[in-house]
Amino acid sequence: MIGKSIRIERIFNRQTGRAVIVPMDHGVTVGPIRGIADIRSTADKVASAGADAAVVHKGAAAFGHRGYGPDLGLILHLSASTALGPDPNNKVLVATVEEALKLGADGVSIQVNVGAKDEGHMLSTLGAVSRSCQEWGMPLLAMMYPRGRKIKDEYAEEYVAHAARVGAELGADVIKTSYTGSYDSFVRVVEGCPAPVVIAGGPRCESDQELLQMVRDAVDAGGSGVAIGRNIFQHEDPGLMTRRICAVVHQDLTAAEAMQISQGGS
Repeated sequence: MIGKSIRIERIFNRQTGRAVIVPMDHGVTVGPIRGIADIRSTADKVASAGADAAVVHKGAAAFGHRGYGPDLGLILHLSASTALGPDPNNKVLVATVEEALKLGADGVSIQVNVGAKDEGHMLSTLGAVSRSCQEWGMPLLAMMYPRGRKIKDEYAEEYVAHAARVGAELGADVIKTSYTGSYDSFVRVVEGCPAPVVIAGGPRCESDQELLQMVRDAVDAGGSGVAIGRNIFQHEDPGLMTRRICAVVHQDLTAAEAMQISQGGS
């Protein structure tokens, strides 16, 4: 579909076929935390440092995450829950593909917690959003996480691979999911998923080197890039961290080589 192809080129780098995406949708889940209290400033920093796209909710998109500094692809997040609610794992629809089109979005995203109590409702929502995306030519990023009573380890290969495959089977163009902790296990996740897979950043890493090595291993295993939020926007220098991650994803630098990149950009 021509419209989808045009939009997805604003998210994935043409030369590498990979993407560095910065989710900044956390304001609904946990409030105005450090790093996104001033979302415009952070968006400007990551855009200037080479990020390909950002994920935000419709309110943040409307008050100007774009048009600040270099261009930045817009992925509108359509689902939400808050940490204060009775079941934070239950994501509900809070925006539509049509709203995303009106805001000039390049893609939409939705989260599904596979194994959660309300999994059925979330899968039904994913199916409906996928149908709308096909109708309108809108790329769909599905954030697929294994979370629920039966999930013993949400980073285990079997669960992550299953969650990723569910998203692809139901029509997602890109899957965001957790890194499984090793090259070999993540190879099998990627091999079992027909759609491109980008890794989530997870909780704050102990060191920049640790995060960059995770990114390097994921890309080497066949991953198509990253969708990293807190480990970028809560970094003491979000621009520097973005440049380093972009160097690994788009320039194929090692983690050690990327660590040599300074605040000046080299």
